[in-house]
Amino acid sequence: MSTIYDFSARGIDGAEQSLDTYRGRVLLVVNVASKCGFTPQYAGLETLYRSYRDDGLAVLGFPCDQFGHQEPGDEAEIRNFCSTQYDVTFPLYAKIDVNGNDAHPLYRWLKGEKPGVFGTEGIKWNFTKFLVGRDGRVIKRYAPTDTPASLKDDVEAALSAPV
Repeated sequence: MSTIYDFSARGIDGAEQSLDTYRGRVLLVVNVASKCGFTPQYAGLETLYRSYRDDGLAVLGFPCDQFGHQEPGDEAEIRNFCSTQYDVTFPLYAKIDVNGNDAHPLYRWLKGEKPGVFGTEGIKWNFTKFLVGRDGRVIKRYAPTDTPASLKDDVEAALSAPV
């Protein structure tokens, strides 16, 4: 059985990074976009990250332009936007596809582990979230409308769960 630690992704700086770097941490994996109605969730994601990073939480942002062309920029533009508009300090990755033939292997795995409503695997929109436990397995999938603040109890439970 796979865990998130079996995957790697290209960071927003262009360097390939093994997700094994996060072994033992609780992860919140989110497909993000800069020009979406949910974009203000960046602030909530950053608050969650800053509140719990010392306890073992990492938020991982994966820009995606598959929904309404709401992430048109390149990696430098995305990084600049996130930094200047939302003071994002959590890790960001290079732009990826989350659906279709070119979907990133990590997202193929996440969707298979926790399908959405009625068993559908496809990501429906930006800011879909996956909570991953310290063991590298997916705990829960959240809709774009689920705000970062509403995940607090689940994050705390995952952080306090035995490995």
